[in-house]
Amino acid sequence: MSQTIVQELVEAGVHFGHRASRWNPKMAAYIYGRKKQIHIIDIRETVRGILRAKKYLAQVAEGGSLVLFVGTKRQASATIEREAARCGMPFISERWLGGTLTNFRTIRSRLSRLEELEEIRSSDKIDAYSKKAQSALNREFRKMYRNLNGLRNMNRLPECLVVIDPKKEKNAIREARKLGITTVALIDTDCDPDLVDLPIPGNDDGIRSIERVVHHLADAIAATRAVAEAKSDEAAVASTIEAAPPAEAVPPAEAAEVVVDKDA
Repeated sequence: MSQTIVQELVEAGVHFGHRASRWNPKMAAYIYGRKKQIHIIDIRETVRGILRAKKYLAQVAEGGSLVLFVGTKRQASATIEREAARCGMPFISERWLGGTLTNFRTIRSRLSRLEELEEIRSSDKIDAYSKKAQSALNREFRKMYRNLNGLRNMNRLPECLVVIDPKKEKNAIREARKLGITTVALIDTDCDPDLVDLPIPGNDDGIRSIERVVHHLADAIAATRAVAEAKSDEAAVASTIEAAPPAEAVPPAEAAEVVVDKDA
């Protein structure tokens, strides 16, 4: 266990759980103790959860599959958006729309509508509408952009969901379980770990706690994708070299003339 990671997580307050009166008994295995009626999460279990999740996410990224980051609570929204963008994965940071996974075809059609609205607003087409219609279009655009912008590059269902607080994101967890999509989640002492495939016990309300955990997970994806892209570039260069025609050999007579000219 890396002492540096442990110190980093402790400083971020990852080990602080909820009040003891709000706990879920199924979280007992992840709780170290109690202090002033606040449950203290076993930081060793947090590190184990992070390492397991990083290993799995690296495998997903290596296979070219997608990881959907989900965190709509105020403390997680900015972090989810930033870290998902850093590792090139889709995200939902404002609101989970019902059917995002189970009715994915409809969500894709709404993304087409979002692109259509962007085209209208960025061109002279908007001038053809009345002021009332323009106001309605702008309002529709803002709403759709807020809810769907993070899903632009999700052209297929994800292999995995990274969720902050599965209790709040219960609809996302429910849809993922229905489709057999793996879930990785930061869970506090009031959550049910049985609903998550790879639980990471930790404080899911603190901004710094969420930042640290999500940063580690995004690092695993970004590093794997960087290695895969480097290998792809090397393979492309190698194939180009192999496909290049061989250099033409200089006939002996011409070679002799070149030598004579050089001596002259």
